[in-house]
Amino acid sequence: MALFEIENLTFSYPGTEKRALNGVTLSVEPGEFVVLCGKSGSGKTTLLRHLKTALTPFGTREGEVRFRGMPLEKADLRTQTEKIGFVLQDPDSQIVTDRVWHELAFGLESLGVPNPEIRLRVAEMADYFGIEKWFRRDVAELSGGQKQLLNLASVMAMQPEALLLDEPTAQLDPIAAADFLGTVRKLNQDLGVTVLLSEHRLENVFPMADRAVVMDDGKILAEGEPDEVGEALRERNAEMFAAMPAPMRIWSAVEGAKAPCPLTVRDGRRWLSVYLAETVLRQTAVTEEPAKENTEENALELREVWFRYEKEGPDVLRGADLAVPKGALFAVLGGNGAGKSTLLKIACGVCRPYRGKALLFGKRTEQYKEEERFSGLAAMLPQDPRCLFVKKTVREDLEEMLSGQKLSAAEKAERIGRAAAEMEIAELLDTHPYDLSGGEQQRAALAKVLLTEPRLLLLDEPTKGIDAFFKRKLAELLRKLTARGVTVVLVSHDVEFCASYADRAALLFDGEVAAEDTPRRFFSANSFYTTAASRMSRHLFSNAVTEEDVISLCRSNRA
Repeated sequence: MALFEIENLTFSYPGTEKRALNGVTLSVEPGEFVVLCGKSGSGKTTLLRHLKTALTPFGTREGEVRFRGMPLEKADLRTQTEKIGFVLQDPDSQIVTDRVWHELAFGLESLGVPNPEIRLRVAEMADYFGIEKWFRRDVAELSGGQKQLLNLASVMAMQPEALLLDEPTAQLDPIAAADFLGTVRKLNQDLGVTVLLSEHRLENVFPMADRAVVMDDGKILAEGEPDEVGEALRERNAEMFAAMPAPMRIWSAVEGAKAPCPLTVRDGRRWLSVYLAETVLRQTAVTEEPAKENTEENALELREVWFRYEKEGPDVLRGADLAVPKGALFAVLGGNGAGKSTLLKIACGVCRPYRGKALLFGKRTEQYKEEERFSGLAAMLPQDPRCLFVKKTVREDLEEMLSGQKLSAAEKAERIGRAAAEMEIAELLDTHPYDLSGGEQQRAALAKVLLTEPRLLLLDEPTKGIDAFFKRKLAELLRKLTARGVTVVLVSHDVEFCASYADRAALLFDGEVAAEDTPRRFFSANSFYTTAASRMSRHLFSNAVTEEDVISLCRSNRA
């Protein structure tokens, strides 16, 4: 008997005629590891939330969802709480207590589990997940990766049969994300827990899955074993193939690729070695233009910046130095808790260092009046886009950004329409912001920020929750902005995006800038903070960091 059976499920959110789900039929067997993928707004999150009634969104629904052969709504809340675990995208939105051990015990206490059994389960989960070293710490002191691991451990303490995860690695750095997904896979293999996981970044999770389900416009576009799904999307020339793992896309693009489709970096290395085995490599590196000297003043400078949030607390930044040239697209990477978001707050004057200087266009941030800083000088997209939503519709939120400007109604409508078109949210203007998917919220928030027309644009995880297709359009938009002289500083865990589009990249570690260089030199020197294409090809090519680099070198050597 299938654990979940979804039959002809159709759903629409209030106030909209568009169907978020349109006739979805899907069966999930006990012990399966299923990955859900698709564009932002394709229906992944909506489908997952229909598998637990407490999280099911309000709207118009048709069709049926069954759990263990019975309608899900007939399973009482206790059964669903125990047997169906759910991990959300935002680690902070799921934590409800102040201490780690309280959080581990909270769900069990709510279910009325006897204290001796609670102590046993909590101890077991703390050992299994490696939490014992921070067992008694305050939750607020944890990094994003630790918080998400705590959420997973708290859910697993209730011994669920099914584990539903909605883009659980969206806010994690590459190392923490890989560790988290490895733990999920271990739970699936060791305990037989059924896993249904939605994700945009498929490099790590796709090879783990038993089955992949691709969604598009509320429907299931393709399903099957991951390699079969990838090949089927390629044969159909489907847009979704652009989101497949890098080894698969490189294999597909290289002429004469006849071997089985590689999914992992390891498989990709083997395929590449065989593919070029009888070829004398005439070119083993991508020619890189020499870096141009910066002759203009910097848009942003940090000079020996030290910062802490509490007087007796630890330093978040420790003598950080950074210089961002005008008109550059500058990427800052680093682990969770490294101080990246703090750096952006200091850059726009929201936080002030207790030692050192922060300068905007050659002038110290505190010398600007607040209304001067945020009216055409600097603008910041926070990590949680919901912080910017204060109205009932996206349109009203965008109108709010223009309320203080002397513009006619027609001019305001024109600017809002242009911003909505650039962010591809024109159809969502009359939707409540909280009814949007994570990627749609990110695009709506970015549209709101861009309406201020800043000279310095600060972006905190701008690609979080955004699909591969819109990432390309976002990159085009950022390039247009930098071409007009706008400086863009983005903090990101998205290594592939930074490697492909940034002008400079820096690594923040232990409160200071540990390294800075051009993306090609920066990423080709790293083992973990680098791209799948680099890891796959570095035994043959010295500085190939993007898929295009590897494909170009393969073709030139086989020509």
